[in-house]
Amino acid sequence: MNRNLKRKLAQYGKYFALSIWALIVAFPIYWIVATSFKPDRDWFAWPPVYWSEEPTLNNYAVVWADHKEEYEGGTQYSHSMQKPWKALRNSLFISVISTFFAVGFGTILAYGVSRYQILSEGRMFQLLMLRMVPPIVIVAPLSLYYSTLHLLDTITGLVIIYSITTLPYSVWMIKSFIDELPLEIEQAAMILGASRLRTLWEIVFPLVRSGIVATFLFILILTWSEYLLALILSKTEVATLPVELSKYEGSVEGRVYGRQAALAVGVTLPLIAIGIFIRKHLARGFSFGMVKR
Repeated sequence: MNRNLKRKLAQYGKYFALSIWALIVAFPIYWIVATSFKPDRDWFAWPPVYWSEEPTLNNYAVVWADHKEEYEGGTQYSHSMQKPWKALRNSLFISVISTFFAVGFGTILAYGVSRYQILSEGRMFQLLMLRMVPPIVIVAPLSLYYSTLHLLDTITGLVIIYSITTLPYSVWMIKSFIDELPLEIEQAAMILGASRLRTLWEIVFPLVRSGIVATFLFILILTWSEYLLALILSKTEVATLPVELSKYEGSVEGRVYGRQAALAVGVTLPLIAIGIFIRKHLARGFSFGMVKR
């Protein structure tokens, strides 16, 4: 067996393994979408119904429009106690604002660490270890503090805790992008008369913009899908979409998998839209620094 044949077989083997892995990853997404179009009789069917013979939009109508639900024995009005639109507004506002704060402060700290070593390697590791602490460890005392400060069940409270818990990721990721930026570029700009602030605004930040955008989307996904802190630190006023999603399988709503899937599709669509919109920056950001100087 010659070398070219071995190379082709190895390449085909990689493609086959990646294809199998892509199917494994994509199947849960397909199942959620398919379930969102199933009538209630197909939710618990055995053998499983992979695609309903009579797909319906009724689950979306009930979840997102509080529409009346049709049954074979007549008509029954289904007034869901959930408020998906309010949860959607809360999730959008909380995740976007907290991500802006985390990335904004993280960019400033990352530049200071990269260029001036304001934090040693040990301190940086300790900063990252703060994020490794399980949320369940801090959520109980935090809820007591929030109750005393009147931050419980408020948007401000969730924005603060999300910004703090995602700041270590922001610093570490953006620092890696700034480290790959040659220091000579900044020195040349300052020799030509640019101030430090102008150098940062017109030279450094535009060059690492793709990395900042990639960091922004990564942290946005973390805050958008966070469940435990939102569950404990919110009650009724600022319920987020992950908390709202969990309520479709419990004592209030029952096991309504079709509605839950319809809401899950709505939860994932904004992230997909944002990813498509900034895909060019993501491609550059995730490949930044792969070519060494």
